[in-house]
Amino acid sequence: MGTELKLQQSGPMRWISLAVCILLCLAVSALGAIATQAGPGSWYEGIEKAFWNPPSWVFGPVWTVLYITIGIALWIIWRSPQSQRRRWVLMLFFLQLGLNLAWSWIFFGLEQPLLALIDLAGLIAAIVVLVRVGWWETPFAALIMLPYLVWCGFAFTLNAAIVVLN
Repeated sequence: MGTELKLQQSGPMRWISLAVCILLCLAVSALGAIATQAGPGSWYEGIEKAFWNPPSWVFGPVWTVLYITIGIALWIIWRSPQSQRRRWVLMLFFLQLGLNLAWSWIFFGLEQPLLALIDLAGLIAAIVVLVRVGWWETPFAALIMLPYLVWCGFAFTLNAAIVVLN
């Protein structure tokens, strides 16, 4: 009766809560994007990058899709039954979201790739724990966090290459 009934509820509040969760994650994305406004002649344009670094235009669409999916994951977690595990999952979710936001400001705003790499390691660890703990509470939410985890792992290799090359 618990999760199945709650997730099957209909009405406008269901869709409003989904929109709020997605918009919250997109707002975090927008706050991070403020720090990443790196145009021609910027610090970022002038540093050495890995040969596998994608063109800059790739990052916006990929991150937008990922923020939407993690917003959906948040919605699923939020709608799951009240429990101690749910509280932990929500705490881990917001921890990883904060670390994600911090990365943009550390890397682009402060121009500190090594500190950003440390933040990114913490972000990846938080996502792994979130997926592991969340699996028992909301398996679908945990599953749709996996592309985000993979992309953050790829971002780690890009960030690490910048640390080594510069």
